[in-house]
Amino acid sequence: MVVAIDAPDVVDRFSAALGGAGHRVIGAGHARGLLRVVESPTAGIDLIVLDVGLESDPPRIVERLRQVAPGIPIIAFSRSIRGARDVRELAGLGVERYVDEHVAAERILPALAPLLSPNSFDRRTSRRRTLGIPAALRCGDTIVPVFTLNIGSGGMAVRAMTALTAGTRVTVRFRLPRPQRDIEVAARVVWSDRQSALGLQFEDVDTADQAAIDEFVDQHEPLPGGKATG
Repeated sequence: MVVAIDAPDVVDRFSAALGGAGHRVIGAGHARGLLRVVESPTAGIDLIVLDVGLESDPPRIVERLRQVAPGIPIIAFSRSIRGARDVRELAGLGVERYVDEHVAAERILPALAPLLSPNSFDRRTSRRRTLGIPAALRCGDTIVPVFTLNIGSGGMAVRAMTALTAGTRVTVRFRLPRPQRDIEVAARVVWSDRQSALGLQFEDVDTADQAAIDEFVDQHEPLPGGKATG
C-alpha cells in the first residue's frame, strides 16, 4: 500500500502499525512520486491512503490516479479535506472513506482492514449492535439531540431531526449500558438518508472508550443485514 502525505512521521507511524500485520508500506511525499509508484508494474499496490492536498485541486490528483490505476481503492486523510465540496467531488470519484492522519497507532489497522483484506472483512456486514438510547451530537456550537440506532467498533448510526451533509465533523456523546460508561468521540458523517438517519465514522476515540465500545459490540448478537456504520 502507499501512504501519500508530505509528513514522514505519519508515514512512519502507519508503516510501524501495518508492518507487524505483514503489510508493506511505501511512502510518497508528493504527487509525482505517488504516480510513479502506482504506475510501477512491480509495486503490487492494493490501497492508497492519500493526502488530497498534495495538489492544489484535490479531485485532480484522484482523477489522475483513477486514470493510471482504476482498480486501486483510495482512502483520504480526513484533515486534508477542505469542506463539503471536496467531499462531494471525491465521492463522485469513488473516495468515500476517511482516516485521521493522527489516529492512534492501535486504530490504524482496524481502520484500514476493510480495504486491505476484502475477502475476510465485508464492510456491509461488519459487526454492529442495536443501541437504542438518546445521545447528544455537537456540530460546532450547536448541540443536536439524537437517538442511536446501532453501533460498531468503527462507527454508529443515529436518527436526528437536523440534516447533516457527508463530511461534517461532529462530536457525539452517549452512555453505554454495559459496561456503563460515558463515551465521547470525534466522528465524521459518512452517509445520510431520507428518514433522518446519519452514519457516523469514528475518527478520534480514547483508548479506554474504544475498549468499552469493542466489549459492548463483542457481547451482543449481530444485527441482520443493512447499512453498516463503520
